[in-house]
Parts: sequence; C-alpha cells; structure tokens
Amino acid sequence: GTWRVRAMVRDPAKARPFPAGVQVVTGDLRDAASLAAAVQGARYVISAAGSTGGEWFGDNAPEKVDFEGTRNLADAAKAAGVRHVCLVSSMGVTHPEHPLNKRLNNILDWKLKGEAALRASGVGYTIVRPGGLRDEPGGTQGVQAMQGDTLENEGTIPRADVAAACVAALTTAAAAGVTFELIGAPGTPPPDWPRVYAGLAKDSRDR
Repeated sequence: GTWRVRAMVRDPAKARPFPAGVQVVTGDLRDAASLAAAVQGARYVISAAGSTGGEWFGDNAPEKVDFEGTRNLADAAKAAGVRHVCLVSSMGVTHPEHPLNKRLNNILDWKLKGEAALRASGVGYTIVRPGGLRDEPGGTQGVQAMQGDTLENEGTIPRADVAAACVAALTTAAAAGVTFELIGAPGTPPPDWPRVYAGLAKDSRDR
C-alpha cells in the first residue's frame, strides 16, 4: 500500500524540501504540548531525533532531547492511539564507560533512559540501535541484527538501511517489543526484514 507521510520539524524554514505529498508539521520534542497535533491521527511514528553537534549542552542537551523528548513523544503517541513507535537509538547505550558519554554529555546514558521511557509508555514499539551511520545509498549490502549490546561487532550502516528497518518494523508483528543492534554486513540486499525480525527475541518485562 501507499504510505501517507507527515514530517515533524522544529523550523519549517530550515527543513530541506520534502517530496511532494509529505505533510509538514511544526513541533518540538522538548515542548510536550506541541506534540499532540503532530501525532494526531497518525497510525505509526518513527523517531530519528537526537542531540546534534555543537548542542551537547544547554537547551538541546541529550537529557532534554534523547530522554525527555523521547518520553514526551511516546506519551503523546500513546494518548493519540498510535499503534507503533519505532525509535532509532544507538549501539553502546548499555555501556556507561563508552567514550561517547565522556565526550557528549552522557548521550548514551540519556538514550538508554529514552528507550526505557518508550517501553514504559505502553505504546507498541521497536527500538533500533544502529552502529555508526553512513550517508550512502541503502540496499547495497546485507545487514547483521544482534541483541545484547555487546560491542563485539561494532560496525557502520547506511542511514537508508536503518530507515528501511524502521518502516518494516511498523507492520511486522515479530518486531513488536523488540530492541536490537544493527550494522551493515556482507550479504544479499535488500534484507528480508520479516525474516530478520523473526530471528530476534522480545524484550523481557524487567529490562
């Protein structure tokens, strides 16, 4: 079927032109009241938001965006009757000793708290923890999906492949309640996402 897409941006003037047919709404994860309209009538939500370079401290600190913002969005989605939220988190979030925490104001710790807030919200969810993101075309290689956040197989993945994983998660029953790490790997593209998700374990309640 055809997806109708709504993109939430903080500043429409700064948003790159979207393809025709994409509805643009203004909202800010840090402003919970602004999210109700953004998710109203939506069946699914994908969140790829995160603190960005140069803003690790202050108003756009990871605590405000990656934790509180994710919690605000999850709560708004639950209240609006959204069926499923797919959150892009990060590989390494369960490792407090990770160097990114030192450099970027504990960003991975706050992403982990954001994950927990999504799980606690009661809305259906999938959490994707990609490795390093690359700006390259997707669908050119296989993927490796893992669980346990061991960091043994650190790797990278094109953003487009992460996007494909998120879109597939929305309508794949086996993706519900699943948290996993994702990197690119040798293999046949494009990945068979239902099969990838079927091989993953659901989160335990006490996680």
